[in-house]
Amino acid sequence: MSDQVKSKQRVADHGEVFTNEREVNAMLDLVKQETERIDSRFLEPACGNGNFLAEIIRRKLAVVTSRYHKNPRDWERNAFIATASIYGVELLADNAAECRDRLFGIIAREHLKAVQNQADPRFLEAINFVLERNILNGDALTLLDAEGNPIIFSEWSIATGDKVKRRDFRLDELLEGNVEQEETLSLFGDIAEDGSVRPRSEWEFDEETQAFIPKPITEYPLISFYEVMHCE
Repeated sequence: MSDQVKSKQRVADHGEVFTNEREVNAMLDLVKQETERIDSRFLEPACGNGNFLAEIIRRKLAVVTSRYHKNPRDWERNAFIATASIYGVELLADNAAECRDRLFGIIAREHLKAVQNQADPRFLEAINFVLERNILNGDALTLLDAEGNPIIFSEWSIATGDKVKRRDFRLDELLEGNVEQEETLSLFGDIAEDGSVRPRSEWEFDEETQAFIPKPITEYPLISFYEVMHCE
């Protein structure tokens, strides 16, 4: 039980109890095929210090290594895809930081074993940037970050070669997405605590899904995944 609780005070204040390894693996085994699909996206809305996300990235990287260990560039490309598919929201800032550090450590160790002296020095810098964008300190109930702004996640889509497309979306709009054509959309914005209105993204009707989906709030030009830290 000691590894599930940091302190009695945190349990009392936040109800913080971490899921132990046995339960984590049992739950992930229910979706085993998805945890071993490199580009399958996961969002943990109360990620704590990363028990679930750490196991997911381990499983994904095991697949990456089994398939691409003979080609360092292919390993790095697919490890980037695996990392970029994992998202987390955590209420407590120290847990969010610990989760990012934990995931980075797992990736860095596997990277060293897989590519050894053929590593691209930009790879880990890019991974760190993605984790900073994907593991956020915020409240999954209000869908606001620690500063009280809407949580914004980046979608990372690999194109040809090493090129990646970054698009930023508001999490609340993604969760509100796929609204049927006859339903009412929230188009007028959110009222903040100071009385100001936060504008919402435009929406578009998607013919394929026959539903409204939010447009990205920001869209970036294609860039090498090794250089994503320069696309701010």
